[in-house]
Amino acid sequence: MSLDTNLKGRLRNTSLPLTSGLLPLFEAVVNSIHAIEEKKVPLDQGLVRVEILRKTKHAELGLEESKRRGPDARDDVLGFRVSDDGVGFDDENMKSFHTLDSDHKISKGGRGVGRLLWLKAFKIVRVESVFRDADKILKKREFRFDAASGVSMEKTSEAPANSTTGSVIQLDEFESRYREYARKTGKSIAEAILEHCLWYFLRPGGAPDIRIEDDGETFSLADAFAEHMHTSAFTETIKIKERKFELVHAKLRSNSLSAHTIAYCADQRLVSEEKLAGKIAGLHGRISDENGDFIYSCFVSSTFLDDCARPERTGFDIMETVEGLLAKTEISIADIQEAVILRAKEYLNEHIAANKERSKERINQFVATRAPRYRPILSRIPEDQLNVDPDISDKELDLTLHKQFASLESELLAEGHDIMAASPGEDFADYETRLREYLSKADDIKRSDLASYVSHRRVILDLFEKATRRDEQGNYVREELIHQLIMPMRVDSTTVALNAGNLWLVDERLAFHEYLASDKTINSFPITDAKDTKEPDICALNVYDQPILFSESTKLPPASLEIIEIKRPLRNDAASGEEDDPIEQAVGYLERIRAGGITTVTGRIIPASNATPGFCYILADLTPKLQSRCKMHDLTLTADGMGYFGYKKNSQAYIEVIGFDRLLNMAKERNRAFFDKLGLPAN
Repeated sequence: MSLDTNLKGRLRNTSLPLTSGLLPLFEAVVNSIHAIEEKKVPLDQGLVRVEILRKTKHAELGLEESKRRGPDARDDVLGFRVSDDGVGFDDENMKSFHTLDSDHKISKGGRGVGRLLWLKAFKIVRVESVFRDADKILKKREFRFDAASGVSMEKTSEAPANSTTGSVIQLDEFESRYREYARKTGKSIAEAILEHCLWYFLRPGGAPDIRIEDDGETFSLADAFAEHMHTSAFTETIKIKERKFELVHAKLRSNSLSAHTIAYCADQRLVSEEKLAGKIAGLHGRISDENGDFIYSCFVSSTFLDDCARPERTGFDIMETVEGLLAKTEISIADIQEAVILRAKEYLNEHIAANKERSKERINQFVATRAPRYRPILSRIPEDQLNVDPDISDKELDLTLHKQFASLESELLAEGHDIMAASPGEDFADYETRLREYLSKADDIKRSDLASYVSHRRVILDLFEKATRRDEQGNYVREELIHQLIMPMRVDSTTVALNAGNLWLVDERLAFHEYLASDKTINSFPITDAKDTKEPDICALNVYDQPILFSESTKLPPASLEIIEIKRPLRNDAASGEEDDPIEQAVGYLERIRAGGITTVTGRIIPASNATPGFCYILADLTPKLQSRCKMHDLTLTADGMGYFGYKKNSQAYIEVIGFDRLLNMAKERNRAFFDKLGLPAN
């Protein structure tokens, strides 16, 4: 039974990605290699020439395309001429060419669809060939191949007496959508052909002489291969679920490829590549042996891959993973990757040992000095998942470690749901072991959380210290920045999380409160019914007096109130009166709040509002004028001379004026034990 073939329909159903526009050229080159093999002469005596046809070359050949295109297109690649001295288009080969999906070259990996790829990227293909017929007489065959007519203008004649067998395939009128993505220079096109045909150079029989010619320049693939190869390749055979796979471990010179790869081949051709970055610990950038730096590439071939390659050889029809009953027999992409990477690790082991050590040192140094939160969990992260480039940035390394931390947290959460009940058939000893492991992991996670919190405190102390120092221009920051470090502005407990600020800078007890207001008008506080609208100055250039208010706990009676006033570093304008004296300001706010009556956030009345104890903190540098105001209020100088304290009996308020240096020193001292434990500097 014969079936008619619709060429246009077949082309429509043939896939060729835009980024694979040179694949038809690769197919033509491989066909030439096969033609030389069929001639049964030593391969090194064969020659394949690839001419890159640009505008000037088209003009020489008298082709219309070069005349139609503008002057800006003179460097465009318009086509290719691939010539060889193989057996030529004899009658058998010509019959195969007329037959789509021919199995004529199936033993060499031919799919009978290569010529379809020609017409996907090129409008016209011209063929000239010299061959020997059945009577060993030299004949010449010419024809044209295009989507509209298929094979046309075919004619056969006797070849000139001095002819030798061979073929010339001319791929003309490169489609612009493919040309746009294709490589442009002769050297880069030669490198692309070598990458695709590298297996032919690595195999025992080698490859014929292949030359790429471009406007007077000639690139020899044999020379390029010699330049690419670092040392000779190593070949081995492995089995994956009873199917054999051939691996060729190649060391390529470091300037030949940019990344370590696995190259999957089918039908003696490169089909796809997979980068090995992040898959093998220690395999980062260039690696070295006694001959210098090299890039690693593993070429994988198998009859299994031949069978599963798509007709156009642009990929494989293989499942990513296989589960269930088929997992023991069916091979998946994951199975192949796992087996190949395992062998690659073994092959490269001695070359990547130094990089693995550098990776460990990089991680340990980063964790010790920058991110101690990860120290408790490092031992729980598998080595192959801590595969980092020793030259990775702090940001990228932190993200990598955080992903691992998040993964452990997810595992812990899942285990936590199951840990309270023994699994069916599980004896008590096994359950106890599982429980201990869960509790150990939970302990590590919690210690990591604590380390993260302490590390955060160290960063805040650094920022606070910088905020209270002069910048390069000799200026001090506005107190708004210091305020933001301690507590966000214009918020209260109803709109911000209680841990959003860093109240521990002033006093650890301030972290425990029922209500907090930062830079809000007094009449907006839900813990008082005060009507006073007085508030700190908040104009754009004068954001000086923002109070932070706290009401401790829900226990009755009574609560306490804390007021914090923050002043710009080295501000020296304190004077008598509530507008200019920060001590009077703080006490004034305290009295106004008391006068309004105090309730809890839930509305419960707190008895004896006027007697509620108050604590007023003024954060400022002890400039002469501020010291004068402290003495006027009969406050006592601290032992270190960096602050004042006292109690105003009439206001029932404890007053503490804290210099920024004293505030910083006290915060560091309170946290010193944590810093020492984590190996963080306290100063």
